[in-house]
Amino acid sequence: MKAAGWGWSARDLMRWTVLALWLGHGVWVVLGRGTGTALRRSLDLFTGPSQWVSMRWEGWKVARARRISDLAQAQSEIERLRWELEALRVQQAREAPERSEAREATRLLGLKPMVGLDLRAARIVVNNRKAPFSGMVIEPALGPSLLPDQGVIAAEGVVGRIWSASPQQASVLPLDAYNASTGVMLARSRATGVLQGTGPGRAEIRYISSQEVVQVGEAVFTSGLDRVFPRGLLVGHVVQVWTRGSELGVEVGLAAPLDRLHLVFVLPAEPPLEIEPPGQGSAKPDPARSGKR
Repeated sequence: MKAAGWGWSARDLMRWTVLALWLGHGVWVVLGRGTGTALRRSLDLFTGPSQWVSMRWEGWKVARARRISDLAQAQSEIERLRWELEALRVQQAREAPERSEAREATRLLGLKPMVGLDLRAARIVVNNRKAPFSGMVIEPALGPSLLPDQGVIAAEGVVGRIWSASPQQASVLPLDAYNASTGVMLARSRATGVLQGTGPGRAEIRYISSQEVVQVGEAVFTSGLDRVFPRGLLVGHVVQVWTRGSELGVEVGLAAPLDRLHLVFVLPAEPPLEIEPPGQGSAKPDPARSGKR
């Protein structure tokens, strides 16, 4: 009797299933030997690109989040620095007058031993010198009242003279006022004249003979002949020279910055003609040592 072949009956399907499982198990046993299986390598080969793309995507998201965080921190730091800079600017603007006055006071303190006179400090409280026939108002330090025609000087040079005074304040007529006049002397020729104000920061020397040789840039000092200033205080420098009949017209740029002054010194009334160098004061004769020879 002939054996029946495998068909697709229920019994045959069971046979095919057992055969497939047996063959699959055999393939699994054959391919599953060793530490790294071929099946796993095959799976890694097919899943590798997707894993690489996924890793790159995750790395990009992390880097992007880090950059966003760094940018936010940088913007916050820039804003904080901007506020600090603005606060420093406001503080600097608030302290600028005090620093300027401190530097001015330092220069004045250096001037006092050089002049060798009993100087009195004063603060400028009003400065309207740009108006015609106007000047400055100063408040002197504690002491006796000031007197008219006392000289006023700064570290840079001569400022002017006191016009009127009260116990608390005094008005100053600056050198560049139209009604101001001061005895001056040229540094090179020693020729003397009268300085008259011609406008803000400028003045003109009158009564200089046309025979004198005056150079631009030449220093101009007080002559001491007006008995307001001693001889030798800096007034300014020559900026222009021209001939005017028998006289020379000499324009002078004043040395003292009259617009920016805050502190000044007031000279004693009727100072000596010459300023004695420090440590070389005139020795008074000793009556006990004087006698007939």
